[in-house]
Amino acid sequence: AQYRALLVSPLSMRDCLLDLIEREIVLHERQGGGEIILKCNQLVDKAIIRALYRASASGVRVRLQIRGICCLRPGLKGLSDAIEVTSVVGRFLEHSRAFWFRNGGDPCLYIGSADLMPRNLDRRVEVLTPILDPGLRNLIHGILETHLADNVQAWKLKADGTYVRLRPGRNPAVDSQALMAARPDLLTPPDNDGASASAPNSGSSDTGAHA
Repeated sequence: AQYRALLVSPLSMRDCLLDLIEREIVLHERQGGGEIILKCNQLVDKAIIRALYRASASGVRVRLQIRGICCLRPGLKGLSDAIEVTSVVGRFLEHSRAFWFRNGGDPCLYIGSADLMPRNLDRRVEVLTPILDPGLRNLIHGILETHLADNVQAWKLKADGTYVRLRPGRNPAVDSQALMAARPDLLTPPDNDGASASAPNSGSSDTGAHA
């Protein structure tokens, strides 16, 4: 079978994701500003991890939110300096998967069912679909930024494989799940004329975030 837009495992998903990472590296080397955001439950696949290490070594900023198992190690000098990994463990079981690439200023975003594990990429039928509507793409990117800004329920993965709980300190408290539960209107998809609702404001401290 051939698919024009979908990334499907076990057929082509891994290869397509590797191509997207490599493209981000090339574009970053040409013009700078490379960035990758990945959100999923598990990151185990060796080929994907190696590609993310290459991206980091090339200077691409890589931000990962991996709720469960993460075999990548961030913050290793010369290998993963540009990689940050967090895990949000809160009231709701984080289960969404999103893969965002800056793509030279023309962002590319996929959402779907797959975790980055050999079982998902090689032995299961999984699908990632591109988000082509600019308004929806911006909305989802804003949601990702809110998750990444969490400093209440988030844990940060250190280079030695241990996690440390993030705390707001003197910064505004950001509880990503509480923000979105309190303001579901902020998650409204774009209307028919392309206007889009704003994503939750990750800098706000008045919508259910707690220190």
